[in-house]
Amino acid sequence: MISLVVHGGAWNIPDDMVQAHRAGIAKALEIGWKLLSNGGNGVEAVEQTIRSMEDDPTFDAGRGSFVNALGEIELDASIMNGSSLRCGAVASVQNIQNPISLARLVMEKSEHVLLTGMGVVRFAKENGMMQCSKDELLVGRELERWKSLQSKTRFSTKDAFKADRPSDTVGAIALDTAGNIVVGTSTGGTPNKYPGRVGDSPLIGCGTYADSNIGGVSCTGWGEAIIKVVLAKTIIDYMDMNGADGDTAAKYGIDRLAKKADGYGGVIVLDKHGKPSVCFNTPRMARAYRTSEMNSTVIEV
Repeated sequence: MISLVVHGGAWNIPDDMVQAHRAGIAKALEIGWKLLSNGGNGVEAVEQTIRSMEDDPTFDAGRGSFVNALGEIELDASIMNGSSLRCGAVASVQNIQNPISLARLVMEKSEHVLLTGMGVVRFAKENGMMQCSKDELLVGRELERWKSLQSKTRFSTKDAFKADRPSDTVGAIALDTAGNIVVGTSTGGTPNKYPGRVGDSPLIGCGTYADSNIGGVSCTGWGEAIIKVVLAKTIIDYMDMNGADGDTAAKYGIDRLAKKADGYGGVIVLDKHGKPSVCFNTPRMARAYRTSEMNSTVIEV
C-alpha cells in the first residue's frame, strides 16, 4: 500500500481562511500522490508536497512566513527517511524559499543532520540552490501583524500558539511502494520571535521522526512545549513499546503535550501499514490524506 498524509497547521483557523487551507493542502497532497502512485519514492513525494505549501502564502512556511522581532524571516525545516534513519535539517535560514529542499540536501549531500544560520546559507550556495529576497517571502498580512506586535509590551512564544493564534507549520508523511516511510516538516516559526529562535520543526525527534518499521510523525504547534516532551519520538516509541495503533499513540502524545507542558498543537501519524491518524487540541487543524485503499482524498479543516 502507498499512503500520503499532510497537515497545514493546527490553530483556530478563521472561517474566512478555511477554504484557502483546504485548497492548499488539497493541491499539495495531489502533487505528492501523483508521484507516489507513479512509483516515485517517498523522499521526492514529501519534498514536493511540502514545497507546494511553502510556495502558498496561506501557510507559515516559505512564502508567507511570520516575521521575527527584527523584521526578518527565518525558516526551519527537516526531513527524515525511516528506512535508513538518514535525516537533514536547517534552522534560522534566511533568503531561501524552499527550506525543505535545503534540508534534503543536508540529508543527502553532507555528513551532518542540522545546519543553521549563515552556515546553511553557505551550504546552499555551494550546492547551487538559488537565494531569494526577503520581499519574495514577505506578504502584507505578516508585515501588518509584525507592526501591530511592536506596540505590545509583552508577547511570548506561548501567546503565539494559544488556541486562537496562528500556527501554520506544514508537514507530510509518505509510505512508498518500497515500504519506506518518509517525514518532512517546514515552518516560519513564531510571530515576533527572538532572532535565532529554533522551534521543534527542525529537531529530529521533536517535530519530525520516521522509522519504517514503526511509522512516522510530523508535528505542529507551540514548539517550546513540543520540544519538552520530544513529541514525535514519544509517539513513535509509544507505538513501538505498547503495540498501539496510530490513533491511540497520537492521542497519547497530544494528551502528554497538554498535561506535561501546557502545550497546544497537533500531529499527523502514519503507521507502518500506511494507516493515517490525526490528533490535535486546537479548535481546527488543516489535514488531508489518501491511501491506495481509498477511492478519494479526505480533506478536513
